[in-house]
Amino acid sequence: MNKSFKIGSTPVGEGAPCFIVAEISANHNQEYSRAVEILHAAKEAGANAVKLQTYTADTITIDCDDPCFQINEGTIWDGLTLYQLYREAYTPWDWQPRLMEEAAKLGLEFFSSPFDFTSVDFLEAMQVPAYKIASYEINDIPLIRKIARLHKPMIFATGIAYPEDITLALETCREEGNEDILLLKCVSSYPTPYEAVHLRVIPTLAAAYDCLAGLSDHTMGTVVAVGSVPLGAKMIEKHLTLQRSDGGPDSAFSMEPEEFRRMVEEIRILEKALGSDQYVLTDTQKLEHNGSRSLFVVRDIQPGERLTPENIRSIRPGCGLHTKHYEEVLGKTARRFLKKGTPLSWDLIL
Repeated sequence: MNKSFKIGSTPVGEGAPCFIVAEISANHNQEYSRAVEILHAAKEAGANAVKLQTYTADTITIDCDDPCFQINEGTIWDGLTLYQLYREAYTPWDWQPRLMEEAAKLGLEFFSSPFDFTSVDFLEAMQVPAYKIASYEINDIPLIRKIARLHKPMIFATGIAYPEDITLALETCREEGNEDILLLKCVSSYPTPYEAVHLRVIPTLAAAYDCLAGLSDHTMGTVVAVGSVPLGAKMIEKHLTLQRSDGGPDSAFSMEPEEFRRMVEEIRILEKALGSDQYVLTDTQKLEHNGSRSLFVVRDIQPGERLTPENIRSIRPGCGLHTKHYEEVLGKTARRFLKKGTPLSWDLIL
């Protein structure tokens, strides 16, 4: 798999800053103006991209209240059927081209998660630059194959995926000649308890599947997202809302704009601090090295007088002979008068 590619005009992967995605999902609460506000909030907070979900209740499920269609798994949506949830949460399709235009004006990349063939065709007509595969669709091989054939970057959430699901999905992409793949470590729990995250899986995913990896984070706060960066996360996705108290299907585990801004700021600071993995001194450190210990004359020494622990010591700064020669110089004699504070050197002693 490729270790770098672009989403739109923005590089993703090795050598690039972490690509940060604001997921709008259902946080528009069925108000177009609110969706636009979230786009602007994402831009002001420092996101690289905004993402939607492209489906209707009828394209993702069917209107049925049989037990298997009822949500009863300890989630924030318990008591609803799948159809009821998706009818409330979907983003109207006629909004999406307009939102993409608004994102372009703001300089944000824009893409979506499709959930069936019709939504892929719709998004392709919009010319989105990438596709996200939701974790519950990672076993939809016909959908994955259709998208892979478009030869655009594909981001896979792995929330409910077994290893064999990931393997089959990526094999399908390879069969279609698409190797611009990124896997997102994800937990399909809303919000996600911290102990369920297992961030250390991020480098495991990258190594096991030879691809880029990142994080789709549903925890509260910034810590988990920021902590994923030193583990190799090349993309971070977080849900963004204007205000959690406004309600909506996803509001309870979404970030507010100020939290999102702080997360981005902390990630960018951490990226600077991580720097290189090579142990070399910076120019400042090289200068500061001169302040380290070395051998000095600490008491006046007369010509011919022997060097002893009383008149020679290891002290700061580092202008004199290296401290490793301490035992070697003891007992030697001074060639000339050595004043207290003289940095010791070989030419001063016999």
